Amino acid sequence: MNTLPPLQFAPIFQSYPWGGRQLADWYPSAPASGPVAEAWLVSDEEKHPSRVAGGPLDGITLAELIQRFGPRLLGRARRPGGRFPLLLKFLDAREVLSVQVHPNDEQAARLRPGTLGKTEAWVILHAEPASILYVGLKPGSDRSALEQALAAGRVPDLLHTFEPNAGDGVFVPAGTVHAIGAGLMLFEIQQTSDNTFRLHDCGRGRPVHISESLECTDFTRGPVKAVTPIADAELPGRELLFECPYFRLWRIRSDRPFRVGANGECRVIVVIEGHGELIGDTHMCALQPGAAWLLPAELGMAECRPNGNLIVLECGLPS
Repeated sequence: MNTLPPLQFAPIFQSYPWGGRQLADWYPSAPASGPVAEAWLVSDEEKHPSRVAGGPLDGITLAELIQRFGPRLLGRARRPGGRFPLLLKFLDAREVLSVQVHPNDEQAARLRPGTLGKTEAWVILHAEPASILYVGLKPGSDRSALEQALAAGRVPDLLHTFEPNAGDGVFVPAGTVHAIGAGLMLFEIQQTSDNTFRLHDCGRGRPVHISESLECTDFTRGPVKAVTPIADAELPGRELLFECPYFRLWRIRSDRPFRVGANGECRVIVVIEGHGELIGDTHMCALQPGAAWLLPAELGMAECRPNGNLIVLECGLPS
């Protein structure tokens, strides 16, 4: 095979009861009825592996891609646990989600050997009036206060809340107690990990993980607010939202052609608004809301050609 082309994966839908129907408007392949809570765009999670949609590699999993092409696909990106390091998804929360906390890598290795921690970040796509995010503990909240709130069934009362706006970015490191409120649709970038410990399930009756949650909670993480994007002085319309040891994420807004990707690096481009075309080497790919294209490292840079206003997220892997 010549240079690897941009790759798209079939969305993996999760139909949890708390989900809405907004994602079905983006994806004709979504279930015809019932809640569509999540659409996983790129996943190397063992139980829900992404598969290539279309082209000569149609149907093979992301893990098989990595095995077959290795550095041609990933460049020098780190692969903790031997897997693609990021899980990318959309969430549509019609109801409030459970209050939960994720372990860091060291805690995950101890509590669930063979797994990784889960640092994540969100980009808010849509927020109904008065929708709320619960992120971080209120000032002065310690382990004793959290234990008392658990005993009284009032854990949400201990969390910092704010009303997000569409476009807000929120960084949620491992150890941050959090919950996504009702009426929010968002994009999530996270480590490839399914490690979630529930503190409070909002009456749904699922198991909770009190001892693990208390062990993993970072009581120094106070109130969390939306991040302040860092504008790129050389590339108008491009801004850095998140940069941490696990991922980087930029947002680009433009109605003129612009470059994405980087030489020797694997990147993923996710469209959140508008239409256009992605030109990589000799390949032309459609850009539309919900589309996600993986740019292999050997492909390097590509060009987005908007048809009107276009907003994309560019996801970078850990190096």
